[in-house]
Amino acid sequence: MLDNKVALITGAGGGIGRGIARRFAREGAALILAEIDPVSGAAVAREVEELGGRVVFIKTDVCVKADVVAAVQMAVDTFGGLDILINNAFAPTPNVLMEDKTDAMMAQTLNSTIWAGWWSMQAAMPHMRARGGGKIVNFFSIDVEIGAWLHADYNTAKAGILGLTRSAAAEWGRFNITVNAIAPTAMGATFHKLCADNPGFAERSAAMRPLGRSGDPEMDIAPAVLFLASDLSCYMTGEAIHVDGGLHMPGYNSRPAHVPVREY
Repeated sequence: MLDNKVALITGAGGGIGRGIARRFAREGAALILAEIDPVSGAAVAREVEELGGRVVFIKTDVCVKADVVAAVQMAVDTFGGLDILINNAFAPTPNVLMEDKTDAMMAQTLNSTIWAGWWSMQAAMPHMRARGGGKIVNFFSIDVEIGAWLHADYNTAKAGILGLTRSAAAEWGRFNITVNAIAPTAMGATFHKLCADNPGFAERSAAMRPLGRSGDPEMDIAPAVLFLASDLSCYMTGEAIHVDGGLHMPGYNSRPAHVPVREY
């Protein structure tokens, strides 16, 4: 489905990013893996090569504009252009109450989401336009919709991602560039940490979803991204799609157990 396409994936060193990279490799895409951790980034690059894919890894801190622009340029220099941009990377901050979130935490979150997406999309657009169109997939979150506790900075930034997605979709449709977003939940690094720290978390998480299981990055999330990155979604732009086993329907209560209902 992605033969002769060049795709840049940020945060490709694990979790959903790794799952997307592996699926895209199977579909014939040439890949630029942008990842801050050189060990995990190189490891995924080797996996892609073992799958027969063409790939290059570039160490990238998406909080740094020069790094983001360099990743886009690497795609052009290595494979001759860029067709697909997947803005997956995110730098998490401590899970604390909103009143305890610092300006530094907010800045880190905005840099790794809003600014990273802004920089990569602006850098990618001319190259996509030169190739007659392109596909951009950004990452939204169910946390925005439920106002997830301890994620005030993340919720704020991800709400902004939806605005960025729809603004670009509206303006860049004239270049045949589609821009969509997904709100995924999957068994990535955060999920496995929560499982380790909270016995029974995996079972409770699965039970909350109408489909009764937690998502696998490669088998459950990557196919939805593939759809948005392929010609199958050629008449679709400005959309935000939940890929979460139906979790967005019941939602979930994110209030920490130690926080009382009323405080004065």
